[in-house]
Amino acid sequence: MRRYHPASASHIVLVSISLLAWLAPVCGAAANRAAQAPQGNAAEQARIAQEVRHQLVLLPFYSVFDNLAFRVDGGKVTLLGQVVNPTLKDDAGRAAKRVEGVTSVDNQIDVLPPSPMDDRLRRILYRKIYSQPSLQKYEIRSVPPIHIIVKNAHVTLEGVVATAMDKQIAGMTANTVPNIFSVTNNLRVENQPAAK
Repeated sequence: MRRYHPASASHIVLVSISLLAWLAPVCGAAANRAAQAPQGNAAEQARIAQEVRHQLVLLPFYSVFDNLAFRVDGGKVTLLGQVVNPTLKDDAGRAAKRVEGVTSVDNQIDVLPPSPMDDRLRRILYRKIYSQPSLQKYEIRSVPPIHIIVKNAHVTLEGVVATAMDKQIAGMTANTVPNIFSVTNNLRVENQPAAK
């Protein structure tokens, strides 16, 4: 039978106190890291979003008739939008996967159905919208910011313009084109928060 020895009891207490003294800064550092994690996580997501956006804009077949959008949730990127060329969907998925920090890609991009009538409407809409005097400034960019999405003669305008007047002119111009069933104007005005 083992006998109680005061020296061994004090030794146990000392070990416990030493352990607590060692754990206190570790726990404090962990708490600080936990408090800083949302900020670091937000910064990492912002970096991923910026890099994904950069990669998508550089895609060779990305045009004014395509709309590419995405969501970042941690390391997961969800690709959204509509494209005319099916290879652009695949290219966008590969480009997003190459971004450092991206762990998975959910490619939900909609490939628009082939339609000679829709192709004709795209060309007419492009000429009409970008020939407006107040909208001509947008045409000179490498990828013009007013994207014209046509699906079964239904038109959606996507992108960003400088003023509310430019948004209104683009929408009104699209509505003047014959053989269009509907026009949805989703253009955003620069430096204005998106509607919720």
